Amino acid sequence: MHALLREVPSAQSTSTLLGLEGTAARAYFDCLRVLIGTGIPEELRPDGRNRRPPRDRFNCLLSFGYALLQSLVHRSILAVGLEPALGFYHQPRTAAPPLVLDLMELFRTLLWDIPLIGSLNRGQWNPADDFTVAPGQVWLSDAGRRKAIELFELRLTESYRHPHTGQPLSYARIVELETRLLEKEWTGCPGLFAHLRLR
Repeated sequence: MHALLREVPSAQSTSTLLGLEGTAARAYFDCLRVLIGTGIPEELRPDGRNRRPPRDRFNCLLSFGYALLQSLVHRSILAVGLEPALGFYHQPRTAAPPLVLDLMELFRTLLWDIPLIGSLNRGQWNPADDFTVAPGQVWLSDAGRRKAIELFELRLTESYRHPHTGQPLSYARIVELETRLLEKEWTGCPGLFAHLRLR
């Protein structure tokens, strides 16, 4: 991972950066398995990333949480008055607007991966009752969707000290603040956006 990070400053194009991001993402998702406790059922343990549709329970949970995050970020972008279709990194290749995908990258781990792994290690998911399994695809059941939404909404109420304000803010407020800081980045007040870091 450190070798990949050293290559970022010398990347000559967006496509090179996208390639580095893809390599880093594969390494990240491959490592998530070691964060899951030994007593967790095998059906809930991650084994790399897959989607459209997700083929296992862990990826089903990841995808559903990312969809919740995408919706939140999209609403924040519209509230601030930015155009979701005008991104700075992602390209318009899917139904998701590029700027939404750009901003989501700041929050995936913070707002979904960490709470999801914590909930798995606390035994909050039932491999049978919380999922609907079909050949080649896995979806959340009604009960599973309710659990996922509750987990996400609870995370949004938790607070974190934002480096710009120096004050604890709810994660929901932080998403909006980062969107406003991006707007300032583009309108004459650069250097404030994306300083949020996990310790």
